[in-house]
This record gives sequence, C-alpha cells and structure tokens, in this order.
Amino acid sequence: MLAGFSAELASSRPLETSIERILFALRGAVGGSEAAVWLYTPQGLSRGWSSGPTIATEAEVRAGLAFGATNDGAPGGLRVEKIVLGERRVGVLSVRVEGELAAEQELLVTALANLFAPELAHAERSRQLEVEVAARTAEIERGRRFTEKIIDSLPLGLYVIDREYRIQSWNRKRETGMQGVSREEAIGRPIFEILHRQPAEMLRREFDEVFSSGRMQEYQMQSVASGEARTYRITKIPMRLGDGPVTHVITIGEDITDWTQAQERFSQSEKLAAIGQLAAGVMHEINNPLATIAACAESLGYRIDDLERSGVTVAPETHDFLGIIDNEVVRCKQIVDGLLDFSRPKQPRKERVNLNEVIERTLFLLKHHVRFKRLTVETALDPLVGRVPEASTEQLVQVFMALLLNAMDAMGDRGVVRVVTRPGTDALNGAIAEVIDQGHGIARGELGKIFEPFYTTKPQGQGTGLGLSICYGIVQEHGGRIEVDSTLGQGSTFRIILPVVN
Repeated sequence: MLAGFSAELASSRPLETSIERILFALRGAVGGSEAAVWLYTPQGLSRGWSSGPTIATEAEVRAGLAFGATNDGAPGGLRVEKIVLGERRVGVLSVRVEGELAAEQELLVTALANLFAPELAHAERSRQLEVEVAARTAEIERGRRFTEKIIDSLPLGLYVIDREYRIQSWNRKRETGMQGVSREEAIGRPIFEILHRQPAEMLRREFDEVFSSGRMQEYQMQSVASGEARTYRITKIPMRLGDGPVTHVITIGEDITDWTQAQERFSQSEKLAAIGQLAAGVMHEINNPLATIAACAESLGYRIDDLERSGVTVAPETHDFLGIIDNEVVRCKQIVDGLLDFSRPKQPRKERVNLNEVIERTLFLLKHHVRFKRLTVETALDPLVGRVPEASTEQLVQVFMALLLNAMDAMGDRGVVRVVTRPGTDALNGAIAEVIDQGHGIARGELGKIFEPFYTTKPQGQGTGLGLSICYGIVQEHGGRIEVDSTLGQGSTFRIILPVVN
C-alpha cells in the first residue's frame, strides 16, 4: 500500500488531490473515521486536508502530540504523527480510530508521515515563494500607481513616445481641455493621429532631433484652441532604458501665459522707471519756458489793465484766457514735478477737497477746448457730497480731465457727456463721481487691461496708454478706486469712489 501512496504522490495530479485520495485510502486501511494533514503556520497548526465526517480540533491535535508516538490515552482515539524533514517541523498527520492500531497499521502511519514530509516541505516553500512574489508584485503595482498619480497630478501635459512614434504614456492633464484625448484612446497609437492639428512633418523633425542628438529641446507656441490666445512652453526630453541610444522622448507642455504677461508687465514697469529718469533730466528744460510763458501772461495782464484804464474796450474773455494760461502753467509745473515721483518721491500737498468744486474747475478748463465745445455736457452735482480728506486738487483735476478727454475721443465731435456726483453709503465710499459717455464702448475682454500702463484701444499715434494708468494710481493714493461699466455700441461709465470726512 505504501508503494501505491508513493506512486500517487508522484502522479501528475495536483498535490491537494493526491493527499485527499491517500487520506481516504488510509482511513480504509486502519479503519479510521477521520484522517487529516495539519500544517505549521506562523499562527499555529492549521488543517490542510482532511477526509471523513468528523473533524478534529487544533486542541485535540496538540493534546495528541503530548502522548508521543502512540495513541495510548489520547482523547477520542486520535492518533497523531509528526511530519518532520530533518530538524524542521512541517506538519502533523492525524487519524481517529476505535481501539489500538496493529503494528502494521502503526508502521503505515509513520511511513506515510515520512512520505509526506518532502512533498509538504516543497509545497510550503512554493507557497512561500508565491506569497513573496505576490507581495513584491503588489508592491511594484503600488509604486507604479503612485508614480502615475504623481504624473497625473502635475499641472502639465505629459506624454511619452517610442522610436516608432507610438504613445507609451499619456497623463491626466492631456485628457482635459479643448483638445483632450482619453488615455485609453491615446496609448499605443502614433502621435501624429492624436495631435492631428499640428503638422506631422514638423513633429517628426522635432522628435528626430531629440532621438539623434540626445539633447533636450524647448519651444514656445501660441494657441487659440480655447477661444483666447494662450502661450505654451513645449519641452522634449530624451529618455534611455539602458546605456544605449535614446529609446523614448518625454514631451511636457506648460501653459506660461500668466508668466509671459507678468514679464510684459515687468517690462512696462521698467519703461515707467525710465520715464522717471527722463523726467528728472528734462525738468529744468521744461520749467524755463513755462516761467517765460507765465511772465509774458503777467505782463499782458498789466498791459490790458493799462488799456482799460485809458478807455480802450477789451474783450471780456481776455481775462479768462490769461487766467487759464496762468493756471495751466502752474498745473504743468506740478505735473512735471509729479513725474519726479518715479525717481525721487515727494509728498504732494494734501487738503480737504470738495469733489463738486474739482469737477467745476475741470469743466472750466475744458470749456475753451475746440472739440469739447461741440459736445453737450450735462452735470448733476449733488451738494450733499462730502469733502475728500488728504486730497490733491491738482491730481484730481488731472483724473477728471483725462476721463472727459477720453469720453470726447470715444464719441467723436457729437454727443452728450454726463457728469454725476452723489453721496455713498458710508465714509469709506462716501463720494461717488461718474463720467458717462455715449461712445463706442469697450469690449469685455479689454476691460481688465485698460488700466495697465501703455495699453490703449486708440489707433496708433492717438494715445500713449498712460492716461488711465496714471488716473488709477492717483485714485488709489487717495484711498479710492475706479470702476468701469461698458457696452459695445452704447457707451461707458467710469465711476470714481473716494472716502470722505466723517
């Protein structure tokens, strides 16, 4: 019978099947009601295979081991035999019988335990290897998923192609946006089929350059696929799987629109700094002719006074013109001095200012402007508007003059400009002034840029783009803000909100 057991273990059947067949045969040979093979595990004894209607417990098996090689005195007639390979405990063979086993039966149980030992040891080692391989595979899979998660979390579009130009990796950022393509659709396909909007020959040349030179390549490109102009930096990076030539190319696409716009704003700020330096150099050159104009205006005033005393009739607006010349000379000198703030800041004179008086003064200065005379100016100045604390009258006149001249440019030579003031809701927003025109309006996409230095919607040669930028800075210095509402074809409303004295 032992030879039959050995032949069964050597058969092509799975070990589990062979052991179950042997246990069934063993029960018949010894007249047992149950036979089982137990295995040693880190958690203790664990039943591996069994045959028979009754099931022994681990406690019974351990109790049986305490009685030695025979079942004399073992509870429930359970005969146990250690399965040992060398000094290594592999498991236990248990048989439940009625009465004592004959010598041949004892020998059969012992021999079968020895026969099981190498097979179970080998099976245990195989299972250990399987567990180790499974654990290592799971670890590699977790690492792969973690790496994919990192790549997918990058705010960059990334993909990898091989030497056949086929896509091997495609991150989540490439799946989003106007031209998003799913990873499942992209992997394995030629890059030219996916990026079909880009010239295939150009892409091929860029990839071939990286494959042949092994050097990283960087490009910038413009795209309007999202509906607005965006700037992208495209970087192609060589990748090698070994020590040989380049096997793959990693392509990274980064939206650098905000960065390039910040660079442009920085460049514009450098231009403003240059203006400050220029103002310091030309101040004396400008102040000298302004002083001459002021002196001549003063002399003309004396001459006119002499003529009037001698009975000569002088046009009534003559004194107005001389007053405007004198005031404008003073204002020009203050503007020139203000430009020096770019290179040598100085504190302008501050006082409490009535906003209505500022607007009336501005309109007085503009009433003799040739083009402004053709417009209709309507005012609604609320007398309850409070005084603006720590304000500069000249700077606020400059703000309203710029807004009114812009309104004139927007409407041409005909139309109505309304200037409205009203009290605000609290001291911080206590004085509100609006300049309302019926011009061509401002596009929605340009509203966020009109206060940037050197940005202008006027034709080339008709504006510097500094007027609204300077107005914005002046109003901010006064603790206020400028708002604008505009509709194309209907006109614009520029709203200045300033604090007032409590």
